[in-house]
Amino acid sequence: MIKALQLQTPGSQTFTMWAYFGTYALLVATATLNSVTAAAQRGKDAVREDVYPPLWDSAPESLLDFPVEGNKIVINAWNYRERLGAYKILLNSSAKYFTAFGSQNFGNILWGLPLQHGWQFHTGRLADPSRATSCVFEVGDLLCISVRSWWACMNYYLAIIPFLGAVEAGVFGELPYEIEILPPEEQRADFCYSVADCRSRIPELMDEWKAYFEYLLSTKQKTGSSTTLSSFKLDDALGHMWKAHVASIAYALPKFQDSLKYLSHPEANFGEDWANGVDFIAATHFSTDLQNINSFQAFLPMRMLVEGDVIPFISDFSWQQKKVLLSLSALHKTNQLTGGWLLKLWRKAMSTEAGREVGRKLIEDLVASRKFNPMRIYNNLKGADLTAPSFLTKSSFNID
Repeated sequence: MIKALQLQTPGSQTFTMWAYFGTYALLVATATLNSVTAAAQRGKDAVREDVYPPLWDSAPESLLDFPVEGNKIVINAWNYRERLGAYKILLNSSAKYFTAFGSQNFGNILWGLPLQHGWQFHTGRLADPSRATSCVFEVGDLLCISVRSWWACMNYYLAIIPFLGAVEAGVFGELPYEIEILPPEEQRADFCYSVADCRSRIPELMDEWKAYFEYLLSTKQKTGSSTTLSSFKLDDALGHMWKAHVASIAYALPKFQDSLKYLSHPEANFGEDWANGVDFIAATHFSTDLQNINSFQAFLPMRMLVEGDVIPFISDFSWQQKKVLLSLSALHKTNQLTGGWLLKLWRKAMSTEAGREVGRKLIEDLVASRKFNPMRIYNNLKGADLTAPSFLTKSSFNID
């Protein structure tokens, strides 16, 4: 794998170092996501209030919980509780497809979206980082979402677009009203506000989310008075969902590049590192159910990064949080230095269901070690055949 990468810049020591460091970073970053999966499974049916996003119980549960004005259901996507309500309705409406994966809808793979939204809210990432408006973290309107927040703008395309894609796919059946999303006070041209509006402006992205929900609908068969899921495969569902997720980020990332100026340099870098990392996580079809995401989010920074924060020397972060930040940063730099080839090679390795399964297990095991020996990993990976089973065996990566 690394040998293939070296062909583009022969003799470059800097390139070689980033290549093997980035490969290790890829494995470690995703390993952290999966490290507690087994423990989470043991407590799959346990319910605690803090497993849900903040204010989950008070969020709208049905479309008719939103106001109806002029024959339209109106949703304020710039209010945290209302945007959260769109997620809640999606979770409730798709619950029947995930009954085989745990009780109380815990196995629904859409949980990753509202839980990430809740993490952004809890850590102040949805407020105005410039503090030039009234939407300031822990001051004034505590539920506001600022259009000056890079995280909030990116999340719009992972909240409202999936929601409208579900409407278009027919997940909610025949609706008595149209659905309209209220625009923000600024940057109105950066968003769309109804199924018809989004269909005309971002048809390809709407197609991706519609395809995910149409896949769910296609697995439902009615036999007599009962409904059964005839062809549902979790890996297929994850494939559709992650494809749409990656498409949302790919569309939104260049659109909101200018919003990064409101963030500190460390936070802006983390945001871009995170967006890049999602591409690699998506390739493994990581299961974004409630328990997995809750376990994973313990390793994300629980405050915004500020000027003066230098990874990994941040005293109030755990070693796991530092590890994730450092790994995501190295992964992003390596992918840039290789012209995107690291991601292409990783996707090739994860292109089969068997490869993804073994890859997730490998990644899960890697987190047990704190040792980092990049030269040994480089030597183990050098010349590896990405399509061979030996590439995806733990013995190929002696990291201790």
